[in-house]
Amino acid sequence: MPTHPAFPFPAEHALRPSPLLTEARSGHAPIRVQPRYGDPAWLVTRYEDARQVLSSPVFGRDHERAGVPADHISRVTPLDVTSDTFSAQDPPDHTRLRRFVFRAFTPSRVEALRPATRRIADRLVDGMIAQGPPLDLFERFGLGLPLEVICDLLGVPLADRKLFTEWSDALLNSTGTTEEAVASVEEMNAYLAGLSARRRQRPTDDLIGALVRARIEGDRLTDDEVKNLLRILLGAGHETTASQIPNFMYVLLESGEYERVAADPGLVPTAVEELLRYVPLLTQGSLTRFVLEDVEVGGVRLRAGDQVLVELAAANRDTAAFDDPEALDVTRKDNPHIAFGHGMHRCVGAALARMELQVALATLTERLPGLGLAEPDRIEWHVDRFVRRPKELLVTW
Repeated sequence: MPTHPAFPFPAEHALRPSPLLTEARSGHAPIRVQPRYGDPAWLVTRYEDARQVLSSPVFGRDHERAGVPADHISRVTPLDVTSDTFSAQDPPDHTRLRRFVFRAFTPSRVEALRPATRRIADRLVDGMIAQGPPLDLFERFGLGLPLEVICDLLGVPLADRKLFTEWSDALLNSTGTTEEAVASVEEMNAYLAGLSARRRQRPTDDLIGALVRARIEGDRLTDDEVKNLLRILLGAGHETTASQIPNFMYVLLESGEYERVAADPGLVPTAVEELLRYVPLLTQGSLTRFVLEDVEVGGVRLRAGDQVLVELAAANRDTAAFDDPEALDVTRKDNPHIAFGHGMHRCVGAALARMELQVALATLTERLPGLGLAEPDRIEWHVDRFVRRPKELLVTW
């Protein structure tokens, strides 16, 4: 039996891609790796190869179509975090369900949420100032902002919001047990089923209410479909952005670019795009793709039934796609990054995440221009999860 390098690769720093990724990309062709769970997979690191895999219908998200058993899926967490959701489906089911969700996350609807998001951000900063430094930016700001926004949008009661952070922690932690992950999914499913059932009895104007009563061309969602949509929206709608806010602030503060953005607020949009390109988020790189028919990628023949992981962080630093990709340039204009993925499975909440990150950076640099790291040499990082972030980010001002 051939052995393959363990994946994710070790890195000198959680927010700097492993040198092994650079080595793999310089070799051009995909390589075989062994993730923590499941079968070996092909790892794609080049930008053009990544776009091919993420956009071609030859690479599906439904493991059953490729004949891959659920317990053989290549992954870094004990449980496939997207199972039973539209993220793990292919057309026509994926297309049908995505239509219902996308209507809530169009750029115009997301932009309408910006004033309310700014009010939440200002209130959180007010609380930070009242408490005084040093404090944990993740706990006091990064977590609260996206969690409040997505819960307000969906209509989740304020008193229940902490539950979702606990469930997400259990699902995204690679060192937990499968039993713990399954229990978290079952608890979340039961809770969300109760919310949607109440909306059917008593309609509301929030997103849960809208999904429950929505009809597109005479079609409507079943209770299970509503529940599964809500699970992925609540998880992806707060965990990823909550992690990237402290990640972004760490990189800006460490590099000295925070002061530059604070002095020129007009840099916020390009700074956010550059940080999305530059800062790795997913430890796995991408959700697993399954090869549905023999295909060539980067000169390598992949067979039907093979599994593929796309390393977004490596692709986003490909010299074939970006000028001086190892440099953080908050003024970068030409920035076709694939931090949100690419193709039909591109993150449906990309517009919401982008707006939240812009509001977070604008609010912090405006209200706390003297922000700094309190203990930069003592930061511990979560690298045993599906997403990266500091365990806490102590800041002062």
